[in-house]
This record gives sequence, structure tokens and C-alpha cells, in this order.
Amino acid sequence: MAKSLSPSSFHNGYRQAGKGTPWVIESKEIGGDDDESHWITPPSSEVLSSSVHNSLGLNTMRTWPTIYDGTSSPHGLPKWWKPTNGVDVLICGGELQHLFRQISDPETILAGPAGLQIAVSLARQGVNFRIIDKAAQPLIAGRADGVQPRFLETLHSWGLATEVHEEGPLIERTAIYKDGKKLMFNTSHQSDSRYRGLHIITQGQLERIYVRDLVRHQVLVERQSSIVDFEVGPDQGPSSHPISIRLRNEKTGTEETIRSKFLIGSDGGASMIRKKLQIPFDGVSTDIYWGILDCKFESDYPHAWVFGSVISSEHGGCVIIPREDGYIRLYTQLDTSTTGTIAQSRQAKNSSEFQESGGHVDAHSVTADEVLQQANKIFAPYKLKFAAPLSWFTVWKISERVARSFSSPDCRVHLAGDAAHIHSVMGAFGLNASIMDSANLAWKIGMCAQNKAKLSTLGPTYDSERRYHANRIIHVSGSYLRFICNSTFPLAEFSHVNKEWPPLPEPQKYQPSAGNPEEDLKFLHTFFGKNGPFLLGIDADYAPSVIVPGTSSAAIAPRNGVRAPNPRVCFDISKTGYLYDALTGAARLHLVMFASDLQGPIRNRLKKLAQAMSDPSSFFRRFGGLDRFNPVIVTKCVPHEAESLLQSDGLEVLRANCTIVYDDRAPDEDAHTCYEVDHVRGAIVFVRPDLWIGTSVFMDQVDLLDSYFEAWLVPTEEKSTMTNGVNGHK
Repeated sequence: MAKSLSPSSFHNGYRQAGKGTPWVIESKEIGGDDDESHWITPPSSEVLSSSVHNSLGLNTMRTWPTIYDGTSSPHGLPKWWKPTNGVDVLICGGELQHLFRQISDPETILAGPAGLQIAVSLARQGVNFRIIDKAAQPLIAGRADGVQPRFLETLHSWGLATEVHEEGPLIERTAIYKDGKKLMFNTSHQSDSRYRGLHIITQGQLERIYVRDLVRHQVLVERQSSIVDFEVGPDQGPSSHPISIRLRNEKTGTEETIRSKFLIGSDGGASMIRKKLQIPFDGVSTDIYWGILDCKFESDYPHAWVFGSVISSEHGGCVIIPREDGYIRLYTQLDTSTTGTIAQSRQAKNSSEFQESGGHVDAHSVTADEVLQQANKIFAPYKLKFAAPLSWFTVWKISERVARSFSSPDCRVHLAGDAAHIHSVMGAFGLNASIMDSANLAWKIGMCAQNKAKLSTLGPTYDSERRYHANRIIHVSGSYLRFICNSTFPLAEFSHVNKEWPPLPEPQKYQPSAGNPEEDLKFLHTFFGKNGPFLLGIDADYAPSVIVPGTSSAAIAPRNGVRAPNPRVCFDISKTGYLYDALTGAARLHLVMFASDLQGPIRNRLKKLAQAMSDPSSFFRRFGGLDRFNPVIVTKCVPHEAESLLQSDGLEVLRANCTIVYDDRAPDEDAHTCYEVDHVRGAIVFVRPDLWIGTSVFMDQVDLLDSYFEAWLVPTEEKSTMTNGVNGHK
């Protein structure tokens, strides 16, 4: 959202321009006082979206403090808000300075929505937590603006994907020009995900979606609050709260001390929590600056509203991201050297003043008009000019860094989002990596906080899985950045990687080649051919660990530690969808059982599976039954066939306790083929809550799952969570 919503009318059944403020409900006098509406429209305020403006005026955003400002609401706190000073998890959000600071350095300001995403997951798990943020309100404008298919698949498991993917445009075309000539114009990379490609939505919109969701769960973001200090004491077991945290309300100056089992630092690139843990932030700060403009433009460039890049061998590069309502996010590489275009322009305008400043261009002083001037040099012979007030403006310095560890040695304190890794905007990895951090960490912390999993074995897997991925992001994003910017600045190298990890893919290096489109096309062909799925978030395999055995079973083709494929399936006679529709929940342990047509050799194996699920000594019953596990049977039968076949031979227990999914598509596109399942032996696939494959076994190897879950789950007290299959049908 680039500006305040305009009034609209649905008088004719569809949206048309409206007048006034139709969201303000006027009381219509009918009778006495009893006829007045109890509900009244909460107060709104119009806030400048940028502290920097152009000649076309000011841009404002309408915000609703009562809804979005949490504990900073000027209209008081709800009666249900009763925070305690002992919690399972404390989430520390943004170490914000000024929302409209003109230059942004990811090492010093602004945390993304990683903390809110962790909160959304923990709320669904019933975990007791508090979330604090130094900002007085959600982000108004700017920052991240695109989500990958994997981001949306994660939100789908939490029930929030629809509100996000229907909000903005889907990137379907990519255009790249260099030195005024078309280098490439093609379809953008698409995936097998139901969400296909990159979707555009602003970070501020996402944060407001998360805030509304938390309110539904009776959680407020504690605004204008920060951590003064924290100490981690001796660990005295699963129910102990070893972390003592001193909080300060920046508005009132009051302090309080709370105790927590876990502390999450999603407090940005300058993370106080990371510094307190004395974790090095390895990497480099480049000499590359972006000037970022959110605005409408007039242009004769033929692909001005198409995702892509414009590159000049002499002046650098621009990146175009089409936004909603004709707006564009324009990233422009800035030359702040003493001989660059900005310096030359200032010299020409006022030589004496420029010389008095020392002849240097301070990035803090770069104006929006100077960024537009630089963009025109890059776009030449095409031209750009502002066509609306600026929605947002900043200057951003590129740094590429990864924390040497994402967790404290005792796994009680963890880092997520920008506190753990920062990188270039290329690939939209900031926002999209943050949700992978959040989804990965939240289910593990949630289970450990509730004593459902062993912290000693499950806890360390967050660092090993997510830090490997962050290192890969630096290589991929950094390689493409240097191509766009014609830069030879060395890529960050990390010597402190885990020696047990698989080797990182060799980064693709680029040597600037002015006037040689063949070399440029070769780079692009190789880069996108190798990294296309990674840029969509679906190629993100995890290294071997206690939850990702290093040796994959032959039961299915997909390897342990990769994204679980999501084929189309049928759920009943009037509903179809995707396999992920059966794999929802923030901390459900999904057991996907491929059972062919329920007949022949597979039937005897199903009988043994049904017996194992009913056996009190089996992993299923020992580790929580239906309270923790989500058993899903995928069968080649159609609904009426499965209904009949599951009513005998002891299979009633499966019918009563499992979600039945019907794999009735053609053999060349069905789920059994997608996973390459043997129709004689079948398969059981454990899909983690974050929708990665943990492990898989043949259906007659169900006993192997006992030792697998024993390594990291905590057994429950004996209690039946099974339906006997006679009186009930799930």
C-alpha cells in the first residue's frame, strides 16, 4: 500500500470511486437514545509516509492506532490484556531509530517482521509469550515488498496466505536492458507451488496482518519497549525460567523484570542481543549504495511497469519492482565518489559550496531528485520523471553478514531475521529468509517450551539449518548484485561454517563486460538456470541432523531435508486442493502415509500400521497420538471406494483417526508419482511443521520411526487420543 485508501462505493456491485469517509458510520436518528449504535468508528490519523518529498506534494497513509499500535494505543488498553512476568518465550522486536531516517544501514537500524511471525506461530501452539518492540507503531511505508512462494506456503499452514497473496500483483515477466538495448525479456521464474512466483506486498501491510492476527489471539505488541539487560542463569529443567530480562518502557521510563524460558532476538542488524552474546557478525560492508524511490513515474522506457533491471556500463544499475495502483519501487545504484555524477552535478550547481564541503558526497545528504537524476543516466536514452508525490524514499548501504551462531550454547537465546543475517535486496531474501527462520525456530521452541521435545537435541538444529541457508543467500544474492551493479567488490567469505554441512554451491563470479551482450546473457542463463528455484524459496535443503537423517530411505524419491512436494489431491466428492491443505498447524507432526489402492500387498502392511498406531508401546501412542501427530492417508481410491475398503480387516482405526486424501489424478501427475512411491510397499513420510521432509520409511518399517522420534521427542503420560473407529469417523 503506497498511500491512504481512497473512498469507494459498491453501489453497483463492484468497486467504484466514492466520496467522503464512508467508513465512518453516521448515527441515523430513528427514535430515542436506545437506537444509537453501540459500535463507533475508531479514530484514524493521517501520517506522512516519507520525510522526503518531491515537487508534486506530500503523501500520507491512514493508520488506525486503536487497532495497530498495541500498548501504545492512545485510547487505552483492552480489559483482556493481562501480561505476566513469567513467560515461556520473550520476543524482542525492532531496535528502531527514526521511521523516516533518510539513509538506512542494515547494520544499524530496523528489524523486520521475524518477531511477529514467531509470535503468530507460538500463538497457534498455545505457548505463553510476550512480544516487545521499540517502535511506536507498525511500519508505515517502505522496506521489503515481495514474498516468494515458500513464504506463502508457510503462511498457508497458519491460515493467513489468502490475505497476502491476493493483495498485490504477481511477477510474471522479467525485462533486463543494458546500455539502452534489450538484453532479455522473458517470463519470470515460476514454481510447482500453488503460489507460482513472486507476489508483491509491502512489509507494512504484512505487519498489520500479523498484528490483527495476534489481537484475535489476545496478544498485544508491547510498543516503545526495549531490553535493558538480560542474564541466563542455571538451567534447572524443562519447567525452569532461567532467563532474567529487564525491560524498559521508553515512553514512561518504567522498568520491570520478567523471567522466561527462551529469548528471541529479532532486533535488527544492530542486535543488542547478538552483541550481549558476543557473537561475531562475519562478512563485509560493501561500497554499494541504493537510492530507493516508491512513486509513480512517467517514462518512455517500454517496460517501466515490468519487473527487471536497467544497467549502464558507465553509471551502474537500477531495479524495477511494479507495485499496486501503478506505483513502482525503483532501486538506483548511487555513485558517491568525488568524481561521480552526483559530485559533478553539485560542483556545477554551486562550486564554492561543494568545495567547502570537502568535495565529498555524504550518502546522508543525497536527495530524491539526485537519485532520479542518476536513474535517468542509467536509463538513457529513455527518461523518467515523477508522476506523483513520493510514497517513500531512503538510501540503503549494502552489507553482507551472517552471525557466527544463531543460538547461544545452551539454546536458550536465539537470533532471527536481520539480527542473524543481512544481505542485498537482490532476490527479496530479507523478508523471505526471515519467515524461514521464524517457521523453523517457532515450532522447535514451542515444543521445547511445552516439554514436548528435548532441547538438548532439537534446539541446536535451528542454527545448523538456518545458518547454512543464510550463507547460501549471501553467495546467490551477492553474485546477482554485482552483475546489476557492474561491481568487482569481493563476495563475503565465511571461514566459520560447520564442517559437517554439505559444501555450499560455488558462487558465480561476474566480470563486467561493456558492449558484450553474449557474456551477459551467458551469465544470466547460468545464474537463473542454477538458482531459479532457490530464488523462489523452494530449493532450500537442510543439512543432516537428529531430525534430518543423513541417509535417505528408498521409500520415496525426495531426499530428507528438502521441501515436501505439494501435489494436487482430492478431499471429498465436492472438494479438491493440494496436499498441504491437509498439513496445517504451527506444530503438528505430519505423518503422510501413501497407501496405493488399499488392496493387494499394501493391505497387509496397512493392517500392521493400524495395529502399531493402536499399540501403547508404539511411537505414535508414546509421543502423544493425535495430540501431536497428524496422520494423513493418501490413497488411489475415490471416496466411495475408500469408505468401503476401510471398514474391515482392522483398518477401521485408520478410517476413524486419519485424514483421508484421494489421489485420483492421472498417473503422470498424481501424488504417488510425485513422491515416486512403490505401490507394493507404500511409504510413510514425516513432514515437519515447517513443511520440510524429516524422514521416510517403507510402510512395513514403521518400527524405524520409534528410534527416530525417541531421539528428540519427550514421551507423554499414557492416555488414549485414538478413536476406536466404531462410533466415530474423523
